[in-house]
Amino acid sequence: MAQCVLSVHEFIQDSFVPMIAVLSSGEAERVTRKNNLNFAELLKPFCRLTSEGHIRDPNNQLQTVKNLRICVNNVVTSPSTSSAALGTSQNRLLSEVVFSCQPQEGVQSTVMRTGDYNLNLSVTTPWFEAYRENFFQSMPASDHEFLNHYLACMLVVSSTEAVPVEQFLKLSQEQHRIQHSGEYTDPKWFIPNTLKYYVLLHDMNEGDEQRADMVYEDMKQRYGSHGCYLLKINSRASSPPEEDEQIPDPWSQYLHKQNLRNQDLSDLTPPVNVASAQNSVVTPETDCCDSTEKGPGVSSCLDTHPLQLDADSSTGSLLTLSQVDSDAKTSTGDIDSLPAGGGHHGACLTLNDHDHIRQFIQEFTFRGLLPHIEKNIRQLNDQLVSRKGLSRSLFSATKKWFGGGKVPEKGISEPKSTYGIQYPPEAPELQIRKMADLCFLVQHYELAYSCYHTAKKDFLSDQAMLYAAGALEMAAVSAFLQGGAPRPYPGHYMETAIQTYRDVCKSMVLAERCALLSAEILKSQGKYSEAATLLIKMTSEDSDLRSALLLEQAAHCFINMRNPMVRKFAFHMILAGHRFSKAGQRRHALRCYTQAMQVYKDRGWSLAEDHINFTIGRQSFTLGQPENALLAFRQILINDSRQTATQQAAFLREYLYVVKSVLGENEGCLPQLPLPFIHSSATRVYFGHERRLAEGEKQAATDVSLDQEYDQDLSVLWCQLEEQLVASANQGILPNNFQPSQSCLNSQTDNLHHPLAVVEEPIIIEVTFRNPLKVSLLLSNLSLLWRFTTGTLSVGKESTSDQLLGEMITNENTLAGKDEMVTTQIIKEFYLGSEETKTARLKLLPHRTGQLNIVGVIYNLTSSNFGEASSNTEGQQTLDSIIIRGRQDLQIQGPRLNLTKEDKMLVRHGTDRRLEPIITSPMPLMEVFFLQFPTALLCGEIRKAYVEFCNVSAVALCGLRVASTHPDFFTFGSQPNPGSTENCSAYATFPTPLQPDSMSSEMLVSAPDFSQPSGVMEIPILGSTLQPGESIQLPLWLRGPDREGVHEINFLFYYESTEKGPKISHRVLRHTVFICASRSLSVQASACRSSASPHHSVDDKGIGGTLVFIDVENVNASESDVHEFHIVQVSSSSQHWCLHKYINPYNNYDCRLSSRERAKLCFKAMRCKPHEGSDAVKEYTFSDLNLGNQRIISSSTPCGDFFFRCLQSSEFQQVNLTTRTSFSSKSQGPPPTDTGSDITSIAKKCNEIDLNIIVIWKAYVVEDNKQLILEGQLHVALQTIGKEASSLIPKEEAPEMMLLRFKSDLPSSVILPYLELSQLIRTNLCYPETFTHPFVKDSLCLVPVTLTLSNCSLAQIDVIVELRHKSTSSESLEVHSSFAWVGQTQYKLQLGRREVVSLTLQACFFRAGVYNLNTPRVFAKPAEQSTMCEASQQTACPALIIINNACPLLS
Repeated sequence: MAQCVLSVHEFIQDSFVPMIAVLSSGEAERVTRKNNLNFAELLKPFCRLTSEGHIRDPNNQLQTVKNLRICVNNVVTSPSTSSAALGTSQNRLLSEVVFSCQPQEGVQSTVMRTGDYNLNLSVTTPWFEAYRENFFQSMPASDHEFLNHYLACMLVVSSTEAVPVEQFLKLSQEQHRIQHSGEYTDPKWFIPNTLKYYVLLHDMNEGDEQRADMVYEDMKQRYGSHGCYLLKINSRASSPPEEDEQIPDPWSQYLHKQNLRNQDLSDLTPPVNVASAQNSVVTPETDCCDSTEKGPGVSSCLDTHPLQLDADSSTGSLLTLSQVDSDAKTSTGDIDSLPAGGGHHGACLTLNDHDHIRQFIQEFTFRGLLPHIEKNIRQLNDQLVSRKGLSRSLFSATKKWFGGGKVPEKGISEPKSTYGIQYPPEAPELQIRKMADLCFLVQHYELAYSCYHTAKKDFLSDQAMLYAAGALEMAAVSAFLQGGAPRPYPGHYMETAIQTYRDVCKSMVLAERCALLSAEILKSQGKYSEAATLLIKMTSEDSDLRSALLLEQAAHCFINMRNPMVRKFAFHMILAGHRFSKAGQRRHALRCYTQAMQVYKDRGWSLAEDHINFTIGRQSFTLGQPENALLAFRQILINDSRQTATQQAAFLREYLYVVKSVLGENEGCLPQLPLPFIHSSATRVYFGHERRLAEGEKQAATDVSLDQEYDQDLSVLWCQLEEQLVASANQGILPNNFQPSQSCLNSQTDNLHHPLAVVEEPIIIEVTFRNPLKVSLLLSNLSLLWRFTTGTLSVGKESTSDQLLGEMITNENTLAGKDEMVTTQIIKEFYLGSEETKTARLKLLPHRTGQLNIVGVIYNLTSSNFGEASSNTEGQQTLDSIIIRGRQDLQIQGPRLNLTKEDKMLVRHGTDRRLEPIITSPMPLMEVFFLQFPTALLCGEIRKAYVEFCNVSAVALCGLRVASTHPDFFTFGSQPNPGSTENCSAYATFPTPLQPDSMSSEMLVSAPDFSQPSGVMEIPILGSTLQPGESIQLPLWLRGPDREGVHEINFLFYYESTEKGPKISHRVLRHTVFICASRSLSVQASACRSSASPHHSVDDKGIGGTLVFIDVENVNASESDVHEFHIVQVSSSSQHWCLHKYINPYNNYDCRLSSRERAKLCFKAMRCKPHEGSDAVKEYTFSDLNLGNQRIISSSTPCGDFFFRCLQSSEFQQVNLTTRTSFSSKSQGPPPTDTGSDITSIAKKCNEIDLNIIVIWKAYVVEDNKQLILEGQLHVALQTIGKEASSLIPKEEAPEMMLLRFKSDLPSSVILPYLELSQLIRTNLCYPETFTHPFVKDSLCLVPVTLTLSNCSLAQIDVIVELRHKSTSSESLEVHSSFAWVGQTQYKLQLGRREVVSLTLQACFFRAGVYNLNTPRVFAKPAEQSTMCEASQQTACPALIIINNACPLLS
């Protein structure tokens, strides 16, 4: 239960107080009416005593009476039969009391945190306390108990009466007649000899005070000084309100309820029915369909479940409610102005008069009432003792005395009740009960408990269940109130009493009183669970108001337990709210549902949430709170509801009706609509022109569109390409204020800056709508809301709205007259199906420069089912539902910040300006189309296409450039290409007859003529400017990628305006193509030095030669349409080398390869002569060796272009690799010495050849019964002699895992590359192959041998030649070894760069045979490396010589 103002002891004491009746003369009433009060009302605020009283019990023990309160009422007689149930008037009073006691705003509340719940609950429930207080005061008097019987009667006479004593006599006789005549059942009197207290009322402004004193003296003589009192009041005349002295009004809090109670009790007209009587009081909140208090035979069960939502409800239901409420308010407006002591009370009373009244009450209680009660307790005790025939007092009686009473004698005609017998007034059992009640009223709870306990046994033995239940009830209360708690609270007494009242006696009023007392006692002992169970058991269908209040208190019991039961609290609050609603207490019902909503909200109880919100919405609307109703209905619609489609449609209709009612005729105010959902973060903004699609053979550039999905990696790639283009246009420097172009903005793009849009170019906003309902939605006249600020943009920094000091124009109020600034597209109908997610693209077209803020969307929403609308005319539909116009704002939250420590600890979000574009001045707009662009190519295939550039704007463009992720895929050409008329070849060719031993044709080309260092290609257009409306078509050569598979190739076109703008410096256009590359040929090349003597291998130019071997294999798939490949030409390009001659066998020029066939070609390469010119300009020598009847000029477009683009891309990769390597080496620390790097470079230069091979081929394809000729070229880069190079790009292999080392290795010494250092010197032996010598004549044969040493490096080399007699090579041929070198056997030489030196040696043989002369050992090292040891040089193949023995006969 909720907290109460009174403690449990104060509550019980105030519930059972001595009852005092008042009989006043007419003149006395006139005197008190001057204060707008009767005499009983005059005493009401002073009926609680501030001092203690004392009585003595039958044992003469003094008992203290503390904080005693008496109840003073006018005598109201009732001839009707007494009933244990509350009447119509009492029910009306209780309903009005609860209705008038509403929770006040700002009242104290408690925030309870239990588990993960934070509940804001009201601490107190004053409406329940008011109901409980009035319930106890309104209880009818019963014969089985005496607690609410009158103990005394005040007889009040005015001092202005002619003979006051006679008036006292008349009043005394009237009281006696009322009590003893038997005509009246009410009021009931406690004892036959009722205390009469005579009060002389004196008006200080009218009567004679001396006369009053004389009359009072006479009264004291007649009635005794303790039986009468002179009360002087009205010490002043009625004063105006502006008088300085402000007299308090303590009567107002009592009189409204009292006057209503008196009016109801005086109304003898029988009610038509209970419900109508109660509804007449609470009409301001009563629904015509709601029922309230019912009689025992009236059922309140509804046809549907009480918690079921109105599935068939419509807007008419709320309309009916509002009409009924308004009619009820007008028809019953006078009820609120019932006489409730209107005006100021106590106007003639001063503060001294207040003290007089307070003193009078104290005098009456202490000198009249308490002695009277004490006297009656003694008399009852004596009567009971004497009646039982015992001489001992009640306190010394044995158990036999308490329980030995017999059943009282009853007459034959004495009625019997259905729940036991009825006792006559003089029955000893009732005397015990009467004594117990007297002791209870004066707080003698121990004696009261003993009497109640004794009476209980007697009643139970007589089966008088009503009397027994009353005794059990009060015995339990007395046991609880005993000081010091000598015995525990007998809760089972209360349970038995409640069950007896309810089930046996059929008295819900007494059962309710018993339950209220027991629940309060249990609550004070912390037994909230038992209290809640008790309260819930007391709910029934006969009284909705009582059930609602008890269910609410049970809910508070659940929440106040040691371990709060939050869900039970919420559930019983909902039940209480439902019963409040049935009782007509709509405000209390709304409060209960609102408190329960705190528990169910956002907990997954969607159906419960829907029910609560729906009820809150209807109750709020009925109570004239449309804003709260809107919030509740809105919450139903925005939740993910699991209701049926019919129920959701009802929700939507209710919401639309409420919105329509709130708005009324105010169409200018647009409400925020909850439907459909808008995923604001998914909003995309597109700035751009609607580009033309493909026209015939033309293929439009893909660019950026809303149909494309955003790819973060691809976005980074486009940004890198744009950086290359911008840097190329700005002399290789990227501006500091560079911002990448973004045509389509979404949640993943960088939206920190204001996006830039161009005037007269559309802005398309893609908004994602989601319909959460199972009901279709129809949005009509859908458009965007915007604010536009005109002004001139500042140059430089990012402009904001603060820098645009112009006029702000918006279309939020009306859509008319704004098209001169921004043209807004309107979608007539936008249909959303059941639970459908759909995007709408809304367009704006700005016509002025400035800043545009896109605020939200505006549309008409209808609950009509699109498919169920009835069609009456073509193109028109009759919608039987409500249509409202509203808006939704687009509020986009930026990305969460995670940079600083504060950002990580708090939840902070950055700005998102995608809906705040700045409109700039006009810019050029270009469209690009491609013609004859292939989708599939062979690896290395050359194809010619065309590209068309169109300027579709009103501004000229210039600075056209393009960058690509695959720069070696295309070229616009660098040299004029006349082309070939034969077979429409893409190459420049001319006829060349086949000649054996023909030399290659050479051409010197400058590299800058072809390549562009930045990788960005400038597009060669005439005049470098494209005027508005002008278009130009250029040839475009394509080359298939060297790696097979599907390749995504991205082009980024760059162009600028001829008129430089302040914000946008350039624009870009994207294009993406996918090329499927299939295998063609595999080319592998290797080079080796010629084994011929340098003197024999030198041509007329005096340059040494090298052999180049080229292996060509047809690796094309056999199922393709390519039948065979023809190798038509082999060309080379290098700064130092060139192919000199084709040395394959004669008549084998025609090289045709079918599938999986292979051919090997052998060429002779020679060094080129040093070029004369600047060293900074790289010049390449192109040499062509055609294998057919036509020679292709490899140095022209497109062959030369693709060679240089491939060379540039490979060099770029090598530079990146070198950079990364150097960076990693720097990170590891500086090298120990530069010696190793110098030697390595010297060794590498010995074997460098730097020869690029270009293999040009043709393939014949049959397609559509036509033979097509495909052309292509493959590139092989020979860089080192002895190492094989391939045209196929090897697959990237994952790096091997390195073992984890816990100890750093010692820095190793420089490991010299043995293979390269062993090739510094090339050796060659020159000798006769056969030599004949007559060994008979001369045993020694001397043969001259020439050893040629060639320095292959570009550095001076120290050489040591050591002549040996045996070869140490295991691979050398050992035929005969008995020969020796004679003469000088070791030489030390120094050879300059490229120097050739010959040594003349003498070989001495001893006999004929075959000998291997290749036994000399050659050691070499760079001359600059003095500390380095010489490295052994590789020797040539075995040099065999045949020594013949000359026959002596022949000689």
